[in-house]
Amino acid sequence: MTLRLRLKKNADRRLKAGHLWLYSNEIDTDATPLRGFEPGAQAIVEAANGKPMGAAYVNPHSLICARIVSRDPDIRLDRSLLVHRLNQALGLRQRLFRKPFYRLVHGEGDLLPGLVVDRFGDVLVVQLNTLGMDRMRGEVIDALNKVIEPRAIVLRGDSAGRRLEQLAADVEVVQGTLDGPVALEENGVHFLAPVLEGQKTGWFFDHRVNRAWLNPLVEGRRVLDVFSYLGGWGVQAAAHGASSVTCIDSSAPALEAVSENAALNGVGDRVTTREGDAFEQLAALKAEGEQFDVVVVDPPAFIRKRKDIPNGERAYARLNREAIRLLGRDGLLVSASCSMHLANDRLVDIVRGAARHQDRHAQLIFNGHQGPDHPIHPAIPETAYLKTLGVRIFRD
Repeated sequence: MTLRLRLKKNADRRLKAGHLWLYSNEIDTDATPLRGFEPGAQAIVEAANGKPMGAAYVNPHSLICARIVSRDPDIRLDRSLLVHRLNQALGLRQRLFRKPFYRLVHGEGDLLPGLVVDRFGDVLVVQLNTLGMDRMRGEVIDALNKVIEPRAIVLRGDSAGRRLEQLAADVEVVQGTLDGPVALEENGVHFLAPVLEGQKTGWFFDHRVNRAWLNPLVEGRRVLDVFSYLGGWGVQAAAHGASSVTCIDSSAPALEAVSENAALNGVGDRVTTREGDAFEQLAALKAEGEQFDVVVVDPPAFIRKRKDIPNGERAYARLNREAIRLLGRDGLLVSASCSMHLANDRLVDIVRGAARHQDRHAQLIFNGHQGPDHPIHPAIPETAYLKTLGVRIFRD
């Protein structure tokens, strides 16, 4: 590796703290012009004094123009390093879980920036979210075969990250064949996930621990699951004894999958679905005089960029107010956010305000985040994105 990427004076502080990203305004472009790098090229990162700090891959056209792959400047991102990192990631998951259904690689959290791999038994769903990682497509597939030996590999190239890096959006089965949704098990409940056309990789493993917390609390209760997708919350609640579950989603295929997953677990008679806009459906349920013991609101990210924060916070506030309106005198609200730009204490404050708006008391009894198969890199706040509050909502 002969290419070198030099940082400006004092621009190495975040790297020394453990961060893996370099921004274009941190580069000494007089010494190492970014236009001199082919997109996806690998380079040695140097401090302003020329001291090597690690190896990275470069995208000169992105705001995050380089991502560290090793602190050893003599290492490069190749099949050997991928196999090593995959074995490290697999070792963690095998200590955490008895069955092979989990996120195998969580990008920077597993020191593989730009790579996400979800495992559904012998099927792997892969996202190559950066140009540098996309250039390693063949090596990634080879390394996965070396470490996991999967029956099938799906490349989901339709992520927002790829769009930011100006990469093509496509979905492709690059190994083996798939003739429909794939099976998974979470917290003892069985699901079928549409990995080719579903959201993200087809499933959201990140809420596993949060759902496990809720499951023992729903027996004999009426549960409402808003933004249900495939029924991760709702079907699990029914399987753990909820007397009835209502799932709301705007996607007809998702709700068809809810019904199929409910039937798969023998709880189809206790799970009903409502298709439509979540806010409109919440208002309709209130008008119909419906009331629930447990309401789960797990929306998509209302805040994708910092500029979205004001509008996004208003949307979270409205959603939680409408959810609380449907709770009985002593109910349980599960309020989640996957918006990285919404701090946990702001979500707590939003729920507090929503409860007071309804003249209710709130007790925070659970504060959850993403599961351990989505490890948080302590130097990279962006890897900690998921927040889940369990809140008792009651009247005097």
